[in-house]
Amino acid sequence: MRGKQQRGAEDSFFAPNASAAHHNLGSSNHRRPTRRNRGSHQPNLKYRVVNKPEAVSSFNSHSVEDVNLDVTVASLNHHGEDADGAYELNTVDGTDRVAGEEGGDNDDGDGEGDIQTRLDKLLCKIEEPDLSEEQIRINDQLQQDEILVVESIYGENVFGLERWKGLRCFQIHIHIDVLGEIAITAKLNSLNQLETVSSSSDEFLYTFKVHYLPPVVLTCLLPKSYPSHQPPIFTLSVKWLEPAKILRLCSKLDSIWAEQQGQEVIYPWVEWLHGSSLSHLGFDEEITLGPYGMNVVQDERVVSGAECIDIDIPFLRNYNDKRHNENFLKELHQCNICFGEYAGSEFIRLPCMHFFCLKCLQTFARIHVKEGTVSNLQCPEAKCTVMIPPGLLKHLLDDRDYERWESMMLEKTLASMSDVVYCPRCETPCIEDEDQHAQCPKCYFSFCTLCRERRHVGIACMSLDMKLQILQDRQNSSHLKEDQKRREREKINEMLSMKEIHRDSKLCPSCDMAISRTEGCNKMKCGNCEQYFCYRCNKAIDPSDPYGHFRDGSCELFPREMVESWQERINNRQVVGQLQAELFPQRGLTCPNCRQFNAKIGNNNHLFCWACQSHYCYLCKEIVRRGTKHYGPKGCKQHSEG
Repeated sequence: MRGKQQRGAEDSFFAPNASAAHHNLGSSNHRRPTRRNRGSHQPNLKYRVVNKPEAVSSFNSHSVEDVNLDVTVASLNHHGEDADGAYELNTVDGTDRVAGEEGGDNDDGDGEGDIQTRLDKLLCKIEEPDLSEEQIRINDQLQQDEILVVESIYGENVFGLERWKGLRCFQIHIHIDVLGEIAITAKLNSLNQLETVSSSSDEFLYTFKVHYLPPVVLTCLLPKSYPSHQPPIFTLSVKWLEPAKILRLCSKLDSIWAEQQGQEVIYPWVEWLHGSSLSHLGFDEEITLGPYGMNVVQDERVVSGAECIDIDIPFLRNYNDKRHNENFLKELHQCNICFGEYAGSEFIRLPCMHFFCLKCLQTFARIHVKEGTVSNLQCPEAKCTVMIPPGLLKHLLDDRDYERWESMMLEKTLASMSDVVYCPRCETPCIEDEDQHAQCPKCYFSFCTLCRERRHVGIACMSLDMKLQILQDRQNSSHLKEDQKRREREKINEMLSMKEIHRDSKLCPSCDMAISRTEGCNKMKCGNCEQYFCYRCNKAIDPSDPYGHFRDGSCELFPREMVESWQERINNRQVVGQLQAELFPQRGLTCPNCRQFNAKIGNNNHLFCWACQSHYCYLCKEIVRRGTKHYGPKGCKQHSEG
């Protein structure tokens, strides 16, 4: 009769929640619930910390606030601890689980042994009451039903382990519910160490915010007397929480069992840990890490991985980034180039955190490489100047385009070096010495870097006009062969082109690239080396404030003749109006708005001011808003003599 009453209570407790199969515990990974590890099992099961470093995610959207001290964070692989802070089971699909290997190293931060040892000690402390076969059968059925319901609600967060000593054993990863984001703060002293004991005022705060916290791992071993007499045997593992705080959570679970003794408590435990554990610890708005090394707890149920600030801070931030990245890959996003919507896996995220679809970025990179504008291979987002990293470009471009990009980047780098010149014979880069001489390392030609001719020590360089005159005179010589004449003719044409270029252009003060201005202001930017300079005085200007050079008045930003030309094109009525005012000074009227004189042409009394664009009447000297209302039988005459 007692078994039937207990079963009825269990049914009434779980029936409303059985329909909540879509309940979200906080993890983004929910699949169709399945029963796990039923049937074939490994012969021996031991638990140990998985020595698996957390891979740093490409998503890096954490925010850091009020950083009063630079903190050097150590590698996440410190002591070989698992990134999720949990004791997890290794599976084929590579997801985080509890490792079931024999002879695993015990790297637990508390040094209290592995999970099996803890469960064994906890099991030895309880005394199983004498139960009838019927009661044992009822408890076994209740345990089986409870595990099925928990699996159906929490999906992949539940891991059914093999029976141990004939008892059911399973594990639940509980993702703590965080509304929006929560701040995490650590106190530091002036020596860049965590302040644990001293209350000295010489301390700093390191604060950052996260949206996701590593899970709380609840491992349960169900005795045969559960739920009728005994509570579940459990351990609570939190990688980033101090032992004293974990003990407070364990005490709360004990009180929940005391309130619901004789009933199933796994679901109430998980729900409380999911939604109320932070508020129970006083972490509603901010989580404070530490103190470290002060809380020695002897309770076997407490498994803490909190060790020091160099481990916990990068662990929490990288876990948050990993969860952000997982959610990003599953959601739909809009590309700001093509405005198409695709899954996150179709996007490429740049170091500046802007993201674009793969096809658009590939097209963007290929266009700039094809046109030679490799310096513009920046983030396509407006006002973002972050360069696309070479490793990503290798993924976006094919082998041919990537080799072209490398070649152009090498040329731009060499061109930006003031002591690098090119051999006039084979175009090999050479190093210029102090005497403006260089020797090619490939063809060993020694030449003058000023005139690019054979080295001439103690003799002045010939100007371009002198060399051009000599070559033109040689064309009339009858001693030259046709091939020589043809080569020199090509040289003459090249020199004439260079002369024309230098006549109508200025040389960049940084790389000597010839630049010609067709229109616009005197602020120029070299397309080769990105140097800003003034086209009027040919001086380099500060790229952080390129217009500051023109504020002192020594150089004009726009040439005066160019400004006048623009004014004529923009307001061509000005020229006509000024000319008419000069021709008919006796017939006209000043504008009532700006006092500019405008002439009356013919017998039309409707005047238009070219200066302020106003319309007014010659007779009444008033501004005309609408001509149809101002002129007419009841108004002024639009046409009259005089």
